Amino acid sequence: QVQLVESGGGLVQAGASLRLSCAASGRTFSDLSMGWFRQPQGKEREFVAAISRSGGNTFYANSVKGRFTISRDNAKNTVYLQMNSLKAEDTAAYYCVAAFGGYIGSDRRLYNRWGQGTQVTVSS
Repeated sequence: QVQLVESGGGLVQAGASLRLSCAASGRTFSDLSMGWFRQPQGKEREFVAAISRSGGNTFYANSVKGRFTISRDNAKNTVYLQMNSLKAEDTAAYYCVAAFGGYIGSDRRLYNRWGQGTQVTVSS
């Protein structure tokens, strides 16, 4: 059973940076494509970024493109989300996701496992 544990959330001021981490266990990490979603309070969960199994391909939501970077370290079974130039509208619970079939995209139905989430709050 794949387990995902996020860390790195917190409270920062607008313009600051944060790096989220997600540690995976229970399956060969390099078999999983990975991603991040977020859910602002009272709103729908939305796609943020995804990365292929090798790390060679990435995909971003337009709202974060150029500010956020997704990466992975297969030796450490960890995926990262580097968030720069944070804005108040980035405030949300951030969820790490894993797909067994190599999917990288924005359809949340195609991800098989979800982490418990980590809160990011950006004050303006």
